[in-house]
Amino acid sequence: MKKNICIVIPCYNEEKRLPQLAYENFLRLNSETLICFVNDGSSDNTIGVLETLQTEFTGNVVIISNPKNLGKAESVRNGMLFCNENFDFNFIAYLDADLSTSLEECASLTKYLKDSITFAFGSRIMKIGSVIERRPYRFLTGRIIATIISLILKLKVYDTQCGCKVFTKELSAHVFKKPFISKWLFDVEIFYRIILIYGRDKVLNRILEIPLKRWIDVGKSKVKISFFLRLWVDLYLIHKTYKRKEQGRQKI
Repeated sequence: MKKNICIVIPCYNEEKRLPQLAYENFLRLNSETLICFVNDGSSDNTIGVLETLQTEFTGNVVIISNPKNLGKAESVRNGMLFCNENFDFNFIAYLDADLSTSLEECASLTKYLKDSITFAFGSRIMKIGSVIERRPYRFLTGRIIATIISLILKLKVYDTQCGCKVFTKELSAHVFKKPFISKWLFDVEIFYRIILIYGRDKVLNRILEIPLKRWIDVGKSKVKISFFLRLWVDLYLIHKTYKRKEQGRQKI
C-alpha cells in the first residue's frame, strides 16, 4: 500500500524519553503514514520500546538499527535510504524522537509540497498565535548560530536547525545519497546540497520555510559542551567544501 509520508525518527537512548502515547494516538488516526525508527546503537532498552510500537502497528512502523552509535546525521541518512529503497510513498520527513514538533504538524507540512515546492521545513518563529517554548540560553545561542549560518549560506533562512524537514521522495534521493561532513550540522549541508541541485537563481522557488504553530523544548539536550567547540570547525569545513562545489557547478 502506498503511503503519503514516511517520517524518519533517529533514536539514541530514548527508553525513558520517547512519548509512546503520542506515537500510538497518531498512528491510530493516520494509517497513510509510515514511521521509520533508526536505533542508533542505544545502550538502554530503546529497541524494546520501539518493538512494542512495531508489534501494535505492524504496517506503519519499521525499525532499523545502526551497529554502533553513528550520530544523528548518519542515522537520518540511513533511514532515508532505507525508506526510499523499500517503500512507495509521496513525501519523506525527519523529526526528533522527543516530538518537540508533533507528528501531526510534521505531516501537515506536506500540503505545501505542490507546484514547484519540493522541500518544506519548520521554523521556530515566535509570533502571535504560536506556542514556541525554548530555554532562554538555547534561544540566544541558537539565534547567534542561525544568523551566522544564514550569512554563510547567503540565504535568508531564519531557522536551519529545526528538526522538522519534509522532502519529495525524488529530492530526498539526491540530498541523502552521500554521507555528511558533520554529525550535527548536517542540516546546513542539506541547504547547500539543495542549492547545488537547483542553483541559487532557482532555489528560492523550490523551498519554503513554515512557521510552526507549536514547538516545545521537552527534554534535556543530549548535545555536549564539546559540540560548541566542534561547531565552528564543522562550519568552516562545510563552507569550504560546498563553496568549492558551487564554484565547480558554475563552471559547467
